[in-house]
Amino acid sequence: MPHQVDNKKRVALIIKAYPVALILISLALNLAVFGIATTSIALPSHEILVSLVIAGLMLVLNHTWLMTSTELTRLKYNIRATPEEWKTSSFTRKDVTQDGFAELERHHNAHRNATENTTLFALLAFVFSLVSPSAMAAGFWLIGFALGRLGHTFSFLTGRSGARGLFMSLSLLSLYGMAGYLAISLLI
Repeated sequence: MPHQVDNKKRVALIIKAYPVALILISLALNLAVFGIATTSIALPSHEILVSLVIAGLMLVLNHTWLMTSTELTRLKYNIRATPEEWKTSSFTRKDVTQDGFAELERHHNAHRNATENTTLFALLAFVFSLVSPSAMAAGFWLIGFALGRLGHTFSFLTGRSGARGLFMSLSLLSLYGMAGYLAISLLI
């Protein structure tokens, strides 16, 4: 029992330190690699717009992937989405295996996670693109987020927890990178 308590304390410490470490890494990248200029509101440059479009297309692809794979899972396990669909179906909830419900839950969780993160991204990316960051910073943070989300979706849907954590870290690093850039650019 004491070993389990020590292990839980260690894991709790890692959970608490994780976002702090990502914030510090994103700040270091912004300061040492990309540079941060004083906020200067302007329409996005062509390079920043290209990064926004690439990230947007990748996120639409991610959404399409999640949507399609969720429906294919419903089809595979004979699961219906609404009470009306169940009424017109020859199947009932009792016909669905636990594996079927577990896989549908996996898809729902992946979709919910993508939506939560993409909402934050959209807000930050919009403001970030207007403050004239360097093209390198914009490309790294904007496209990095989208790559992280695609990798996260793949890892989530295929049950690769270790890879899922790495891709989640990439997308979070990108969110923190944009947020940190914005905060510092307002202060200098």
